[in-house]
Amino acid sequence: MPRRYLFHPMSQTAAFFDVDGTLVDSNVVHYYRFLALRGTSAAARVWWYCRFVPRVPLFLLFDRIDRGLFNRFFYRSYAGMPARQARADAEALFAEYLRPRLFPDAIAALREHQRAGRRTVLVTGSLDFIVAPLARMLGVSDSLSVTLAEERDRFTGELTTPPLSEAEKARAVAAYAAQHQLDLTQCYAYGNDPADIPMLRAVGHPVAVNAHGALADLATSRGWQIERWSLPSPQP
Repeated sequence: MPRRYLFHPMSQTAAFFDVDGTLVDSNVVHYYRFLALRGTSAAARVWWYCRFVPRVPLFLLFDRIDRGLFNRFFYRSYAGMPARQARADAEALFAEYLRPRLFPDAIAALREHQRAGRRTVLVTGSLDFIVAPLARMLGVSDSLSVTLAEERDRFTGELTTPPLSEAEKARAVAAYAAQHQLDLTQCYAYGNDPADIPMLRAVGHPVAVNAHGALADLATSRGWQIERWSLPSPQP
């Protein structure tokens, strides 16, 4: 049974949610694979995997060094992808792939914040058009995400916004709070990864979801709220 959350009765507060690994059991690589392979032939899929898989060790290395560096390098994979088609396919991505991977307890927590009159905000390194259907379905107040540059209806692979990771997430949350006159000491933030630590530290009520590594250690030592969210077990 989902935990009941105790909220402060303040209207000018917010709950900030990381997306990948916190709200949904997925990540940016899965989204790209779905969009890149949608509607392709079996032969084209094999060729795609032959080109993509050798880059995976480099992706993992960059992710270990710096999440922002990983994001900048990874999003170059989108170079040449038709932008209009990708945005249209994002609706199918949400319906077929992302929505079934939403953690039920995550939705319950978000809904309780909304019932309390609190702003609910997505803060994610995922692309704006990918999280848009999710934001619409959840009825969140705003989404802080990243955007790809375009030329002649094709993505260039270059971000037009800073990668939203680590310190940049905290800066984005602080800027949002200042714009909307929010008291961050009364705000909540949810994250699952060590890269979310700066954002969690920025608020008065951090929640570590399915935490691992440095985040798990920090959450335990600081007495932060810790949640374990999972997908429902498949029905026999």
